[in-house]
Amino acid sequence: MFGWEFPPHISGGLGTACYGLTRALAGFDVDMIFVVPKLFGGEDGSFMQLKEASNIEITKEKTDTEEFWEKLKYIEVGSSLIPYLDPEVYTKLFEHTILDHNEIKSKIFSEKFDFSGEYGTSLLEEVSRYAVVASVIAAGNDFDVVHAHDWLTYPAGIAAAEISKKPLVIHVHATEFDRSGENVNPNVFEIEKRGMLAANTVITVSNLTRDKVVNRYGIDPNKVITVHNGVDFGTGDFPDIQRGVKEKVVTFLGRITFQKGPEYFVEAAYKVLQKDPNVRFVMAGSGDMMYRMIRRVAALKIADKFHFTGFLKGDDVLKMFALSDVYVMPSVSEPFGISPLEAMRSNVPVIISKQSGVAEVLKHAVKLDFWDVDAMADAIYGLINYEGLTKMFKKLGKKEVENIKWDNAAFKVKNIYESLIQ
Repeated sequence: MFGWEFPPHISGGLGTACYGLTRALAGFDVDMIFVVPKLFGGEDGSFMQLKEASNIEITKEKTDTEEFWEKLKYIEVGSSLIPYLDPEVYTKLFEHTILDHNEIKSKIFSEKFDFSGEYGTSLLEEVSRYAVVASVIAAGNDFDVVHAHDWLTYPAGIAAAEISKKPLVIHVHATEFDRSGENVNPNVFEIEKRGMLAANTVITVSNLTRDKVVNRYGIDPNKVITVHNGVDFGTGDFPDIQRGVKEKVVTFLGRITFQKGPEYFVEAAYKVLQKDPNVRFVMAGSGDMMYRMIRRVAALKIADKFHFTGFLKGDDVLKMFALSDVYVMPSVSEPFGISPLEAMRSNVPVIISKQSGVAEVLKHAVKLDFWDVDAMADAIYGLINYEGLTKMFKKLGKKEVENIKWDNAAFKVKNIYESLIQ
């Protein structure tokens, strides 16, 4: 299994999803080798960027015996393994010719490389190097299926599948159309399409995403299967937080990017505050639209009621939910969206956009179009002012989300594996 991030080094939902799925798969007696580039700080809250990396030998393996870790070999691979690759290696990798393990090994690993950490490579180059290293890892390990998560690892999955002659599963957590709208990066789109075409099975996290894979990428619908994400219930312990404010708290938690629709949250906040000043709004996250949102909040003169926390993860996320009265996810295009499930688990009523995969599995959530700021403001106002409405969403939402488990997703994924190796 190839990923680009894994707890505790995460910058978004991808790492959370990989953790939940692998832990649940281990409960179904699936043995995994999970491969990930190790990121050494400098992250800005977006898994699309690499700020700094170091050279780690691929033979280094870390095994932790706690809980499910005994079934999961966690191999750390430096994302900056080779500052330069022989052009022939690139050609062989991306023309889908048969990779010769010994030849690649002699080209790449016959020398030791010195690293300054300042060579300034692009993300696409890192993806390419990761793919070459993946072929070496695949040649040295015994396994039945290759499973690659999101576009950053698709070339790695292809390389590992080709050299091992094993079936390939591509897991689509998001598409370039979700991240960039219609202004797609052609290089990323090509990597995504190539991975989907090469896969024996394509897993999508929602029917919304499945439709994009079939219609936007031209993939055979017979090999595209929807497996909805789950929510990690952990220990079930919730932080006991003393609130320092008397007002109601309405929260946005996610990357502050085009995909997540932060501008609609700000505009709805302004409308709510015109009717009810006893509300505070929180935008938890970071991203390329953050400063634009700060300027907009200042222009609307609501800065005294609006808070920017920066990127949150781990316990800080739970603490934020514990402080919240309403959670809003106004995503323009959300393949799934785990955070509403986490909010509902914390007894927080949620408002989500209809343009989200999680809307397919939730009944007890307020659903609206991301662009409908008036409806969003009305929903927020209703949930913070009408106690009976809030109690209903809390009670039924908590009960509903308890049935959306990673075990359900893992059961379906294991069946996919078994169908490929029969």
